[in-house]
Amino acid sequence: MEWLACIRKSIDFMEQHLTDDITAEDVAREVASSSFFLQRGFSLMTGYTIGEYIRNRRLYLASRDLAESGDKIIDIAFRYCYETPESFAKAFSRFHGVSPSQVRGGAKGKSFLPLTITISVQGGAFMDYKIAQKFGFRVIGFQKIFSADTAYDEIPKFWDEVREKYASSVCAGNEPQNPYEKAVAENCIGEYGICIDDLDSGRFRYLIAGKYAGGDVPDGMVVYDFPQGDWAVFDCIGAIPESLQSMNTRIFKEWLPGNPDYELCGNSNVEWYDSTGKTSDPDYRSAIWIPVRRKSKE
Repeated sequence: MEWLACIRKSIDFMEQHLTDDITAEDVAREVASSSFFLQRGFSLMTGYTIGEYIRNRRLYLASRDLAESGDKIIDIAFRYCYETPESFAKAFSRFHGVSPSQVRGGAKGKSFLPLTITISVQGGAFMDYKIAQKFGFRVIGFQKIFSADTAYDEIPKFWDEVREKYASSVCAGNEPQNPYEKAVAENCIGEYGICIDDLDSGRFRYLIAGKYAGGDVPDGMVVYDFPQGDWAVFDCIGAIPESLQSMNTRIFKEWLPGNPDYELCGNSNVEWYDSTGKTSDPDYRSAIWIPVRRKSKE
């Protein structure tokens, strides 16, 4: 499905099911998209996660029901998928700044209307990228599972943990002292940061990885196989994470809506880091790879 149509259909589906217990995975299935890509793209394009959008819309509609109907607060709480009146009151007060009983008494709640998505494509297909066909390849690395809602804050901590435990000695030029340091050195672990969307409940796997050179796989490390396929490769110049974050935003807000030839496919994306430079340098080199396929010309 064309990317802009995918986002619009996602919003339509959420609007039709605000009183149902839906998740981001339900939305992704409805639009036949990877949950990871949909959640990342939706957040970059709208400023809200899918979970935040659903929650904010429910709380807005709940405030209208409180002001315009005589329904019991507990019934309104259950209608918008809150398990207890207490959890509803807490979320309601945090969002609106007033309590449900205050809105019932005439106080005004916060407005949150359905989103309308329009795109002004400024870069689109003219962004600097290349399509590379890659044969199947294998990576090895350290893996951790993250929630889509907290990943931006938690993944940097994972990198710090891996560097401190396994990579700092190797990077300093010392001989590897254990199987993990040996794997880091032999496979250039840290060259890739990889997101793999093959879980559920808004979670995905993240690997700090390198190209697998063969040999033993230490306990606690994983090997992942990428199939052959086409990748859109976007080169980034500048200190990270700012340059990568800026490029990610442009991919989802400009390149995907404006590109007539390619669309997303697969369930993973890769960030590449130049091991020879300093990540804080203004000319530091990195790249984003996303799996794509050519659009059918029907």
